[in-house]
Amino acid sequence: MVQRRPAARPTLEEVAARAGVGRGTVSRVVNKSPRVRESTRLVVEQAIAELGYVPNRAARALAGNRTDAIALVIPEHQKRLFAEPYFSDLIHGVGDELADSEMQLLLTFVRSEKERRRFVQYARAGRIDGVLLASMHVDDPLPDTLAALGVPTVMSGRRSAEEPCSYVDSDNVGGARAAVGHLLDSGRTTVATVAGPADMYVAQCRLTGYRQALDAAGRPYDPALVAAADFTETGGRAATERLLRDAPALDAVFAASDPMALGALGALRAAGRRVPEDVAVVGFEDSDLARHCDPPLTTVRQPIEEMGRTMIRVLLEEIATPGTAWRHVILRTELVHRASA
Repeated sequence: MVQRRPAARPTLEEVAARAGVGRGTVSRVVNKSPRVRESTRLVVEQAIAELGYVPNRAARALAGNRTDAIALVIPEHQKRLFAEPYFSDLIHGVGDELADSEMQLLLTFVRSEKERRRFVQYARAGRIDGVLLASMHVDDPLPDTLAALGVPTVMSGRRSAEEPCSYVDSDNVGGARAAVGHLLDSGRTTVATVAGPADMYVAQCRLTGYRQALDAAGRPYDPALVAAADFTETGGRAATERLLRDAPALDAVFAASDPMALGALGALRAAGRRVPEDVAVVGFEDSDLARHCDPPLTTVRQPIEEMGRTMIRVLLEEIATPGTAWRHVILRTELVHRASA
């Protein structure tokens, strides 16, 4: 018997010739880069369909040192992943944007120096094409380490106002300012805040927005009206209990996250304070928690799923085009009015 030799597979160059574009343009279309005009993308995709071109994934990996894998790194305990809607919404957005690509998403927890070193070794070995970082603390060296290794990296949020690496963030200052301004405009006179951890820039921004709203209304800043905690329901409840002890006359609470606001509602209920009659409460995120708690929570909507989708678009661009300048994207927030305020 004589075996038939398989027909030669169409090449990237043949697709480029059929579409009338350069080889690099075809590569960007295949790799889902956003840096291709829609009209050009359609022409290339038509050429791919006509020729029956299928990317040689093994050759791509060898030639371009590609793995078709992205790591989403969360430097928190995995319990927070399931307890806080922020992480699930972010992952949902990331997954949606990756659905039509060939990339695999690897979820990684980095909670200690040992785990950080292990992940850096993993990245240094070329086992991933890029990294998404969530929940960054101000002193975390991981973004700088990955940048030094040349690993494309995009953060959810940032570590400081001078962040050099690529990030996608929300307008945390403006959102907090709008929330506290609403409380003051509605006649509340003693507005406290359950602030986030001091070592996270997102918490610093929301505290800045709180202070800006006080300044705009001619109100003094009182440290007794500020209690910091982590972004959890337990943390929010404990912080609110401290506020009730230190400032029993408070009539409004701005919480730096929806889970913290839920904890504040529990503490106020236990103290016999009615919401919103005695104390108004505003959160930050507009998660499912905000819509389904009692009473429904007035909160600042930040587009978390859109943050995840944007992070993927920015990262894929950096992977497809090495040397691309770092991108800084800030998405708009919106105050959502419900019964708690």
